[in-house]
Amino acid sequence: MAEEIRVGPVVVPPAAMTVKASRSSGPGGQNVNKVASKVELRVDLDAITGLPQEARRRLLAIARNKTDARGRLVVTSQRSRDQWRNVEDAREKVGALIGRALVRPSERRATLPTRAAHERRLKSKKRDGAKKRERLTRAAPEA
Repeated sequence: MAEEIRVGPVVVPPAAMTVKASRSSGPGGQNVNKVASKVELRVDLDAITGLPQEARRRLLAIARNKTDARGRLVVTSQRSRDQWRNVEDAREKVGALIGRALVRPSERRATLPTRAAHERRLKSKKRDGAKKRERLTRAAPEA
């Protein structure tokens, strides 16, 4: 796993990543009790280079539930029976998270309702009010 992860201008150096393997709960047959195929990849977010500050904030927000007490990103994978494939899957997940953080969300522009929508809303309010008035007049006892 001596390769860096590259997402556009962003580079996650190998020194920023640590891999820990453990027994997987997934498929594996008799092998599942012997082989540590589940992978936990931890990434030191401070060691990532080329990540703009704004994208770093978005990454922290996206991965808020995937960080440990030391602020490292924790990604696990146990899709495959093979440890190496799980390492690659975890690396792809880290790349996908960084890719999501690099995309600036579009700003919402406030819009006004159309005239027709405004008129429909007022018409339905009048109809509902009339329905309630009708209920009151029918329910009133006659003297």
